[in-house]
Amino acid sequence: MAKILIVGNGGRENAIKRALGAHEIAQTTSLDMQEILCTAQEFAADLTIVGSEDLLVAGIGDLFSQAGMKLFGPGKAAARLEGSKAYAKDFMKKYGVKTARYETFTDPKDAMAGLADFNLPVVVKASGLAAGKGVIICQTAEEAKNAISQIMVDQRFGQAGEKVVLEEFLVGKEASILSLANEKGIFPLVSAKDHKKIGEGETGPNTGGMGTFAPNPFYTAQRQAEFERDILAPTLKGIQAEGLEFAGCIFFGLMLTDNGTYLLEYNMRFGDPETQVVLPLVEGDFYQLLVACMERRLEPTDIRIRDQKAICLVLASEGYPGSYEKGKEITGLEGVDYLEAGVRHENGKAYTNGGRVLNLVARADTLEAARQVVYENAQKVDFAGKTYRKDIGADAI
Repeated sequence: MAKILIVGNGGRENAIKRALGAHEIAQTTSLDMQEILCTAQEFAADLTIVGSEDLLVAGIGDLFSQAGMKLFGPGKAAARLEGSKAYAKDFMKKYGVKTARYETFTDPKDAMAGLADFNLPVVVKASGLAAGKGVIICQTAEEAKNAISQIMVDQRFGQAGEKVVLEEFLVGKEASILSLANEKGIFPLVSAKDHKKIGEGETGPNTGGMGTFAPNPFYTAQRQAEFERDILAPTLKGIQAEGLEFAGCIFFGLMLTDNGTYLLEYNMRFGDPETQVVLPLVEGDFYQLLVACMERRLEPTDIRIRDQKAICLVLASEGYPGSYEKGKEITGLEGVDYLEAGVRHENGKAYTNGGRVLNLVARADTLEAARQVVYENAQKVDFAGKTYRKDIGADAI
């Protein structure tokens, strides 16, 4: 039995904890890298897994490496592939990874002038980390100028908006591919589909994700071949050429279009809420896969995927992804399969403590059966202002 420290306590971290349930687990919610290292050392952790992109981008992987402690995740150099969209797009261009046409700007006036080079709709992205909310799809030039102004002038996302990326809008179906990766190879797990917008039919503002299902039926054998040829292979070539030595998770955000499969972005950690549907479909001892990846001996045949479907439905606080109230009592959890995402416990009761509160999860032989379980459970669980999408997985049935 291994000792594993998980950093964070959201839905993703609790899904990782469940997947590693055969081992001794400790969790910390500290955001202080030195404190996390001390916790790992005191616990004598065989492995530490970090959920948050902020810590990875800040260099927690390097800190652990220097201290001789094992952490599954990138160092600061490789984490830039997520931490800077401008750097990531330049990396894609340099190594021939198929991605949408783009331009990067550091001045808002130049960015507004640069809009003339793009058809509408256009995608405006804050280059830095913005908790999944820094991507704005703009239907008109006015909307695009407002987005640039919000990001760069009003600093809606803080330092993340010091650079902005304008990007060609791609039409298609999205797919998420989580993979175990090191500089020797990239080993995809099972495909998933996220639902990023707050409203049904992908309407309203971006969120951290309102639900997922796996596998993604739109990610066909042909799409897999395109991904491996046009995205995975050149990404690995770039990692090797740049000397990015690490072992961790690479999350590929894809757009499946009529003109091929494109890479939207890299995340250099387990995705949320994709992890909640991918890991339940991975057979065997997940810890042993992580160790094999870190020891550079993982083989594609080591990864075995269950022939089932998994779904995750997010119950959120009213007002999310904007401002919302906390402290609403949660009832009806008995007999429900769920992962806590933003929950506080006090005197034997559970209360809302975040924008995304609960992840209702199910696994079944068909997506219809899994959907039925989570939507029935969504009726049972209650708290004031409970919000959720009614169409997670609907387009795949």
